[in-house]
Amino acid sequence: MRTKNEIKPSKRLLSLPKYIFAELDEWKEEAREKDLDLIDLGIGNPDRCTPEPVVQAAVESMKNPKNHGYPNFKGKEELREGIAKWLEKRHGISIDPKTEIQTLIGAKEGLAHLAMAYTDPGDINIVPDPYYPVLSRGTWISSGDVYHVKLEESNGFLPDLKSIPEEIAQKAKIFFINYPNNPTAGVITKEYFKELVEYCKKYNILLCSDLAYSEITFDGYKPPSVFEIDGAKDIAIEFYSFSKTYNMAGWRIGFAVGNQEFIKNLYAMKTNVDYGTCSIIQDAAIAALNMDESQCCDIAGGYQRRRDFMVEGFNKLGWNLKKTKATMYLWLKVPKGYDSKSWCKMVLDKTGVVFTPGIAFGKYSDNYFRASLVASDERLYEALDRLEKAGIKYIQ
Repeated sequence: MRTKNEIKPSKRLLSLPKYIFAELDEWKEEAREKDLDLIDLGIGNPDRCTPEPVVQAAVESMKNPKNHGYPNFKGKEELREGIAKWLEKRHGISIDPKTEIQTLIGAKEGLAHLAMAYTDPGDINIVPDPYYPVLSRGTWISSGDVYHVKLEESNGFLPDLKSIPEEIAQKAKIFFINYPNNPTAGVITKEYFKELVEYCKKYNILLCSDLAYSEITFDGYKPPSVFEIDGAKDIAIEFYSFSKTYNMAGWRIGFAVGNQEFIKNLYAMKTNVDYGTCSIIQDAAIAALNMDESQCCDIAGGYQRRRDFMVEGFNKLGWNLKKTKATMYLWLKVPKGYDSKSWCKMVLDKTGVVFTPGIAFGKYSDNYFRASLVASDERLYEALDRLEKAGIKYIQ
C-alpha cells in the first residue's frame, strides 16, 4: 500500500523550473520580518486605480440578476462587437466579432491554452529569450519542447530569424512573440512583422503575437498589430489584455483575435478546462472600450513621466539607459561580480527596493534585472535616493 509520500505530481510539473516570482515573495517576506520598508518594483502590477467609468459599469452590472449565472463561453456579443470596433479604430483591421474573437479570463490563461491546444508531446515551439514566463511554460506543461532564440540588445531585442537552425524551423509548431516586450521593453516595426509573417508562412508555423502592452507607449510610438500585414490572418493569432491598458490587472479579462479556425480550437480548449469570463467583468470591459481616448492617454502618460525620471536617475548611478518607447519596465544590466539573483537580493537587503532578477525570464537573461514602474512618483524618487545612499552603482 502506498504512503502519502508516494503520491507525486506529474513529471511535467516537477520538470518546470522554479517560478522566480515565488522565490521573490519569500525574499520579501523575510525582509518584512526585519521591518524593512519595501518599495516593490518587482511584479508588473499597475498601482493606479481602475478608471471610474469601468468601476461604475461593474457596480451597475452586479445589480442585474441575469449576470449572476454562468457566462457564455464565447463572450457577450456586445463585448465582441466593441472589440471589433476598437481594433478597426486602433489598427485599421477588419475582424468578424462572431467568429474571429474569443474573450479570455486574462491573456495569460489564453496563451497557455493556445499552447495546450496545438502542442503534442515532442513538438517544438519557438520562444524568444528573455520571455514572459507563460510563453515557454505553456509548451512545457503540454510536454512540448522550446527552442529559445536569444534576444540581443544590439538587435533591438528582436529575434534574429537567420540564427534559427533549419531543422528547428522545419519542426516548429508555434512561434511566440511579445511586442512591446516584457521584460526588455523592446518594440517591433511593421517591416519586421512582415519578415516574421513570411517566415512563418514559409515553414507553416502558427505565429502567436502577445500584444498586452499595445497602449502603454511613449513619444508617439504605436505598435502594429500582426494583422496589419497582408496575409497574416492565414497563420497568426493575437492576444490582448485589459490589465495594463485600463489598470484592470485583478479583473482578469483579455481576448484573442484570429481566423475562425484558430479561434475555434482555442474555444474548444477553454470549454474543456475553464468557463467564460464573468458577465459583470465583461460589462466593465465594454465600458473601458467606450471610454474617451484621453483617459487611456493619461494612464500611458503617467508611465512616460516615470520612465523619464527613472532613466535619468539610473543614468546618474552609472547605467547608460536609452528612453524606452513602451511598457512599464526598464531592463538594466547587472553590475560586474553578480548574477541577477545575487544582485537583486543584495539590493533588497541593503535598501528595501525590490527588483526582478533577469533569470526569471530565461536562460539568456542572468546578466539583467527588471525594474517595474509601478509605485507612486514619490516612492520611485525615494527608491532612487535609497540606491544612491547605499552606494548602489553600475560597474562594468
